[in-house]
Amino acid sequence: MFAPLRQMQNALAERIVDLQYARQPQVWKPYGSTGREKSVRDAGYHLTYLAEALEADDPALFSEYLAWVKALFAGLNFPPDVLPTTLECTRQALSEMLPPEEAAPALTFLDLGQQALGSAPDAPPPFVSLDAPLAGLAQDYLEALLRADRRAAAQMVLRAVENGTPLRDIYLYVFQPVQREIGRLWQTNQISVAQEHFCSAATQMVMSQLYPYLFSGERKDRRAVVACVGGELHEIGARMVADFLEMDGWDSAFLGANTPPEDILRMTAERRADLLAISATMTFHVSRVRDLIAALRASGSGRTRVLVGGYPFNLSPDLWRKVGADGYAPDAALAAAEAERIL
Repeated sequence: MFAPLRQMQNALAERIVDLQYARQPQVWKPYGSTGREKSVRDAGYHLTYLAEALEADDPALFSEYLAWVKALFAGLNFPPDVLPTTLECTRQALSEMLPPEEAAPALTFLDLGQQALGSAPDAPPPFVSLDAPLAGLAQDYLEALLRADRRAAAQMVLRAVENGTPLRDIYLYVFQPVQREIGRLWQTNQISVAQEHFCSAATQMVMSQLYPYLFSGERKDRRAVVACVGGELHEIGARMVADFLEMDGWDSAFLGANTPPEDILRMTAERRADLLAISATMTFHVSRVRDLIAALRASGSGRTRVLVGGYPFNLSPDLWRKVGADGYAPDAALAAAEAERIL
């Protein structure tokens, strides 16, 4: 479905940028040839998200992406008419270059996204809330990461665990909101990519220091493979799922980010896994989740149940069914319970 949109993505992106430069030369020409290349890349991203939303038959996936882009552009201090103009140029390119039967649903989703854009905020609210559990620790941890003090960040978390704070609460009320806040700060241009990468790497380091606490409970005869689909680089959420399964007594194998599908299938078969948990943070990886699940079913691994999670699945309540999974969990806390349910 929607093959022409994907097949013509590069040509469509070039056309969109041509139209952008013609309509808003004062915005784009100062960025030069390098800026134009980035504009074509970004237009391609817009089209990829549109194609994924169409294949899932869920306009919310595209509308939420546009809301994210609006906040991103606001953080970059782009004029407020840049994104609406980009969408108008996208409409013209789709109308000109796609077959009518392909263009019609794409234009419908584009219209719905434009309508929702007006109520989308210029900046999402902070994820670290002062009235949340462990709010003080979360704020201190965030501040330590932002000043690149990895030692202090690790020490405060380890001290809290040693003083009796449940490990699950550390994951849910410190790591999870802080990592989301780090993403928000990058999105709104308040920190750099390098800072975002440092903070994520530091959190993974701290998580690894907590591993001795993961294996203290009663073990179960349950095996899981947890992985991010190929191309997906956001792995902390999946790692949290693997750790929560371990805390619940499972034997989990965490394969990390950007794992080739054939290797995921091989590991699942070799371990005779009861569960394959798949994570996708970027909406344009949903089709890869669907293809991986289809390959698992075709391989004859009927005993293995599939659990999915990640940002696009949180946006679309029925998306997990559409990709062929057996269940879905909105966060690591519910993943272990849902894994038991689907087994």
